[in-house]
Amino acid sequence: MQTAQAAPPAGPGSAGTHRTRRTAVIAVAVVALLAAAPLVLGVYQVTTMTRMLAFAVLVLSVDLLTGVTGLPTLGQAAYFGVGAYTAALVGIHVTADAVVQVVAALAAGSAAAAVTGWVAVRARGIVFLMLTLAIGESVHQVADTWSAVGAGNGLAGMPPISLFGAPIPVAGIVYWWILAVALAVFAAVSLVARSPYGRTLRGIRDNEPRMRALGYRPALAGYGVFCLAGGVAGVGGALWVAQTRFVSPGDLGFEVAALALLSVVIGGSGSLWGPCLGAALVLLVRDNLSAYVGGHGPLLLGVLFIAVVFVMPRGLARVSFRRGKEGRT
Repeated sequence: MQTAQAAPPAGPGSAGTHRTRRTAVIAVAVVALLAAAPLVLGVYQVTTMTRMLAFAVLVLSVDLLTGVTGLPTLGQAAYFGVGAYTAALVGIHVTADAVVQVVAALAAGSAAAAVTGWVAVRARGIVFLMLTLAIGESVHQVADTWSAVGAGNGLAGMPPISLFGAPIPVAGIVYWWILAVALAVFAAVSLVARSPYGRTLRGIRDNEPRMRALGYRPALAGYGVFCLAGGVAGVGGALWVAQTRFVSPGDLGFEVAALALLSVVIGGSGSLWGPCLGAALVLLVRDNLSAYVGGHGPLLLGVLFIAVVFVMPRGLARVSFRRGKEGRT
């Protein structure tokens, strides 16, 4: 008589597959909700979400340096502004085609990062932070004094963007375009972060002397990701100006750089999607909730930052992961 044998316990591979499926389902649901926003929300809410998406692309570039590579930066607003000004100039003087503007902003942001980053990536820690701050303030000063880009008055008069030759002044369609580009950028950055190159960057972040002893060149790898992050920030600037149709020196000042870094800290450094959530939260507090507290948005952001540091020191993105891990032990 044969005895029934118990089924073998599920191995770690099945648990990983389950987590992957759950992550995919959540991602599809989030994208579906974002895509449906213009169908159920008003123009003001859609416009607010459009700015959040553009700002989230800038925050992704900051997280690529700060979270993945371990290079905290206050200079990405410079490349964000370079992309915004480039897209606006292309829109005013060349073409209103949104694709051309994004490609031009990508190239301009990458080129600006290539010119300024070779010296910066050789530094680490507070020195790197201060160098990027100096780069950002220098670019801000150029924008504030250069008459070709409107100087302190900013650059206005950009026509509505167009796709396939047709202008799209409707806020909902502009939102869908910016959502599509933001998702494409997120996917590209995720691929880079999960690639062998991304693992090299994390290795440099965690133990640079060991990576150097293994034959890697940290300065070269850092320079490559610095240029990539500059291009990503430039795309964010193009998306921002596609909605506002106006760009000023304030769009690449210290406040924008600080808010981007704050978003990374609040969302969870290195998680990619967490900083995007942090970007939405920061803009929501600054631009919307500020009106309900007498214009004290910066104070509210400061309180939020302190609360996150003490209650969730690893950011919003790490909360569910930590709870899930504790539940399995």
